[in-house]
This record gives sequence, C-alpha cells and structure tokens, in this order.
Amino acid sequence: MLEELDIRNLGPIREATIAPAAGMTAITGETGAGKSMLLSAIRLVSGGAAESSRVSAGADEAWAQAIFALSDDAVASEHSGDTNDAGSGDADSGFTGAAAAVAKAHDAGVDPEDGELFLSRTVRASGRSRAVLGGKSVPRSVLGAIAGELVTIHGQTDQLKIAASSRQREFLDRVAGDEAELAAYRKAWDALAAMDERLERLRSQESSARQQADYLRESIDRINRIDPQPGEDEELKARRERIENAADIAQGVGSALGALDASQVDVDAADGASAVELINHAVTSLRAIRVGGTFSEQADRLESINADLGDVVFALSQELGDEGSVEDLDQINGRIHELGDLTRRWGPTLADVLAWRDKAAFDLEDLDASPEKVAELESERQTLYDAALVAADVLSAARVAAAADLGARVTEELGSLAMLGASLEVRVTPRDKADDPLGPYGRDDIAFLFTPFEGSPQLPMGKSASGGELSRLMLALELVAADTRGGADQTFIFDEVDAGVGGKAAVELGKRLARLARSAQVIVVTHLAQVASWADAQFVVTKEPPDADDDDLGVVTTIAEVNGETRVHEIARMLSGSESEASLDHARELLSDSRLTLPLAGAGAAGD
Repeated sequence: MLEELDIRNLGPIREATIAPAAGMTAITGETGAGKSMLLSAIRLVSGGAAESSRVSAGADEAWAQAIFALSDDAVASEHSGDTNDAGSGDADSGFTGAAAAVAKAHDAGVDPEDGELFLSRTVRASGRSRAVLGGKSVPRSVLGAIAGELVTIHGQTDQLKIAASSRQREFLDRVAGDEAELAAYRKAWDALAAMDERLERLRSQESSARQQADYLRESIDRINRIDPQPGEDEELKARRERIENAADIAQGVGSALGALDASQVDVDAADGASAVELINHAVTSLRAIRVGGTFSEQADRLESINADLGDVVFALSQELGDEGSVEDLDQINGRIHELGDLTRRWGPTLADVLAWRDKAAFDLEDLDASPEKVAELESERQTLYDAALVAADVLSAARVAAAADLGARVTEELGSLAMLGASLEVRVTPRDKADDPLGPYGRDDIAFLFTPFEGSPQLPMGKSASGGELSRLMLALELVAADTRGGADQTFIFDEVDAGVGGKAAVELGKRLARLARSAQVIVVTHLAQVASWADAQFVVTKEPPDADDDDLGVVTTIAEVNGETRVHEIARMLSGSESEASLDHARELLSDSRLTLPLAGAGAAGD
C-alpha cells in the first residue's frame, strides 16, 4: 500500500506529506484548491510525463516521492522469483501486484528495504527529469512498470486504458481465477509457436542455408573420422614427454633401483650394498639380541619400512623399458597434430569439439529441408496444435462462466451507484480467424460492452461513458473483483467518481468505496461529504493567499489531515458551505452513520 507521499514545489504545493490510511482516505477541499496536484504527484512517481510548467514559481525543481509498504509475502517473493516462469506475464515473473513489483525492482538492481520501496521523481524547471528507485537512478519506464503493479488510478484520462481489449482480458482472467487454465494453455501455445518457428526456418532456407548444411556435414564427418576422446591430447602429450626424456628416465630409475635393491639391476653395476640389504642386515642384528622390548619393536619398524621400500621398488621397476620407440613418437606427434587441428577449429578443448559436433548434428536436421523432414515436423505440429486447441477450449469455458457472472454482478452494483438502467455485458467470442483461431492468450476475443442508460445503444467500454460514469463503472468492477478473488494487493485512486451524484446515491457510493477499502487501499478525491464521511482518514487541500512579504510566490496550497472536531467542521462545510450548529450536527450524524458492518471479503450485495 501507499504508506507516504511527499511533495515539494509541485504547482501551488510548496511542501506536503500525506500518510494515507490502510483503508479508505478522502482528499477534499474547495474547487480549484489544487487537489489535482496530488494525482499529478502520483503520476510523476509512476513514470508519467514530466512537465516543467508544473514546477512551482521561483523553484528550480519539483520533487515527489512515494513510499510503498509491502506485505511479507511480496517481500519473500524476492528470494523465490529469480527463476522465471516463461509465459506467465510481465517480466515472465509469474507474480502479480506487490510481488510483481518486487520482482521488477529486483531486476532493476533494487530490493525492498525494511519491507518498503521508495519511488521518486525530480522535474527541473529546465524540463529534464530524474527517476530514482530506492536511491538508484533508473529509467522512468522502470518506475512506471513497478508503480503499475502497486497503484491503479481511475481518473478521466487513466481509465481509457481499460478500453484496450488486452486490459479487459487481463481483468476477466483475474476475476475468473483461471491461472491454472491459462498456464496450461500458454505451455501448449509456446510449444506450438516453437514448432511453427522451426518449420518456417526450414521452409525458407536458401542457398546459404544449404552451404551451411554442407559445412556442418563435412565438419561432423571430419570429427567422426578422427574420433577424438575427451582428454586424449593431454595423455598423448604426457607420453611424448616420457619418450623424449627416455634416457634421463632410464638412468634415474636404474640408479634409484640400484640404491634401493641391487637385485633389480645388473649386479656388476651395483655400487656397494643396497638399502634393502642394509635394512635386512639391521633387522637380523636386532633379532639376534635376546633381550626383548625396544629392540624387537625397532626391528618390526624396520621390516615395515622394508615393505614400503618393496612397493617403491616394484613401482619403479614397472617404469623401466616403457618409454616407447622413435616410431611411437612419430605416431603420437601425428595424432597430437590431428587433435590440435580440431581444437583450433572447434575447441578450445576436445570436450568442446565433441559438444559442437553433437549440436551441429541437431542443427543439420533443421537445415535438411527434405520433403520427408518437413512432413514429419508438420505431423508433430498438428499434434501440438490439437493439444493447444483443447487447452484453449478449457480456458474459454472458464472465461465464459466468469464473464456472465461478472456482467450480472456489475450491473447490480451500478443500480446502487446512481446509474439505474446502466448495464455491462462481458462478451467472450471465438477469434474471427478461421485459418488459425489461436493466439498467445487463447482463442477468445473479449469485449466489455457498456450501456449507460436504458434505451442507449450498447457500445465498447471507454467510448460510451462520461468520466464520472466510467469511474463508477470501474468501482463496480473492482468491487466485484475484490468480492470474488479476495484482497487486491494494490492501491486504488478514484477521481471524479462522484461526478453527477448526490443524495442517497452519494451515500451508497461512499459505502461501496469503503467496502472496497476492506480488501485494498482506496484513495478518493471527492467534493461530497456523503463520500468523505466513509473514509478512515481525511486530508483537506486548502488554497491560501500569498504572503504579503513574498507575493511573487502566488497562491500556496496546503494539505492537512483533519480529525475529531476539525473533521466535523470540514464535513459541515462540504454539506452546506457553512459551519452553523445545524450543519455541524448534521456532519456529526453523517460521520456516525458512515460505518461499515460488512465482513472482510465476499460481501456481495448483502451490505447494501
């Protein structure tokens, strides 16, 4: 949720800090006081366009910062989201909401600090801007991607996004809870798309591809003909070194054997008694002593040493005469040359050469555009297509069921939002493409069709409603989504939602905003006391005349939270424009009556 919003030198706001409630927060104030600057600040930290004209008069730059508090589950996703789940959504993270924001921040090199993310934006009077995430400069598109997972603004300009069919599909899927069906379809679609790409590559190959096939074929044949083994070149180089140093090896080993055990070499060449003979003599001498104890122990130790010497003598004797001949050296050098030619081309090691050969064999299959190969892949493609079609049908069934329920429930909500006769139909139809009805997200065209009043033609959403009507329609949609899927880990901001509303309908509007605030954070900019009275926190935007000593600054806007009697006075002003005792009593009564008794989730129409 949005924990804190800080603003400096943005339009008439010189300095302001807002800490919205976890539930519903109302932003109120007289017309023209500067309430829109709050939305401008949110849009700035959400990567929106930076306008130097918004910098306060006399200031060098404007600055806004939003601090978002994240749930423990979202922060925990930082450690589990490093492995991407292909085809599962934005950034292929598989996450939504705050968890997706954490994953995207992590991709940008920033992790939450104490469970919080800091998004800020500076706009200089010269027109340049700087986006900062957690103290690190980032492209403003990164702020937009992260804020898009945390904040949804329902204002006259922002809501036009829902007119896009992709956004309507995403909303319907969220309400339908068809994550498993969508994941199964995406897996089937990805396999089909990979096969289509392979077939296209196979069919469109030209002479260069055939030349590449010839090169691969000749290279594979050459490697197979030489038949290298991993590490063979190093073993041959070691053998070559022994042969080249055969004389030194023979002399050194012979001399060592003569010193250790003269029986292993020419007796005439032996120089005196060997080590084995001397140790045997020492053992015999010690055994001849009739006194036990240390003499016997030392004799045992010498016999153990003699056994170790025997092992050394045996090992050295095996090395004699094993150096190879000049003919062997020629063969070894020839083999090393062959293997070296392979590693220079496809190395650096023989293991790399063998890996290249195996991959080349696979690539060669795709480059072999024989009719048989194409027919084989087309048969595989048909199998994959049939599987994707079945998965698409399962996904469509889930969407159709959810669409009917969503349309009916939203229409019911609209009746309580001063929009009697208004209705929403969520239409799910097969794609109008006979040759290939499948797409990345199924086979459905999804359209939200809105009727603003009875007798009005049914038109695509976004083209058939005013700003206020569209805001209330979005509120109804978000309410149904929250009731169906539980809490949304998001902040919803509503502007102009109360346009054209008054009386009892205004009370119902406030009640529904408060109901949504039981499962998500809600911030509403309103001029209706009947709406503001339902808020858990209320901030008042006030326009003040310039200081007489510094009138160059122009009008200054202040923002302050109101509580207790101060809030009663603000509600009274909103009700009647005055703060008479009668209007104050009315305000207290309104605040007292504006209390929800709804359960946390699944309230439906029961709380109306």
